[in-house]
Amino acid sequence: MRFGKSVLAATFAIGLSLAAFNASASSGAHWGYEGEHGPEHWGHMQGEYKACAEGKTQSPIDLTGAAVEDLADITFDYKASKLNVVNNGHTVQVNYDSGSSISVNGSQYNLVQFHFHTPSEHTVNGKSFGNEMHLVHKNDKGELAVVGVLIDKGAENAAYKAIWSNLPKKANEKKSVAVDINASELLPVDREYFTYMGSLTTPPCSENVRWIVLQSPIQMSEGQIAEIQKIMHKNNRPVQKLHDRTLKMSK
Repeated sequence: MRFGKSVLAATFAIGLSLAAFNASASSGAHWGYEGEHGPEHWGHMQGEYKACAEGKTQSPIDLTGAAVEDLADITFDYKASKLNVVNNGHTVQVNYDSGSSISVNGSQYNLVQFHFHTPSEHTVNGKSFGNEMHLVHKNDKGELAVVGVLIDKGAENAAYKAIWSNLPKKANEKKSVAVDINASELLPVDREYFTYMGSLTTPPCSENVRWIVLQSPIQMSEGQIAEIQKIMHKNNRPVQKLHDRTLKMSK
């Protein structure tokens, strides 16, 4: 299933250090997705989180109204990896073996990890999806490129079977399994995308993040979506204002 040119989907390139990204999951301030620790309070928890409240290029957003442009293709060069999964209390994350990468505008970014948000963080023309996957990459300069994939309710997805069979159910639980996975099998066949400048979607909400969004969502069964929702509950940040940013989409 593929959205038309009026729709925005999710691949993301992030211009931040990996240390800043990791801080979003491991910082000492207790943040979450509900109540007094929820997204509306992140910006006031501590000084380094102020971008969550004051930033003008925050993510996620509703992906709509993109300008069609002749954007460079993204080259995916993913190899197999052993399955290493961790529940860090905010998301289920798969740490990926070295040797896999994407190339964007002549720059190579190495795949470090991917993780999930449920329901989706980005919406498309106001439509929310069951899950959203973010594949985080880093280049030699420490800049990040994150590929985001929207996950819609539909047929069962066999490519995720090994991961879903080993989902850590408790915070700080880790699982290392003697089975190979390949991230290329987790993506849609169509690699056209949309892009905009944004931020990390978790504290410290650092900006100067380029999001690139794959236009075609993948499918998972209702049962698969429900299974990770039981573990993570609701771990999506609400959409943020676009302000004066420009959305672009490949053609």
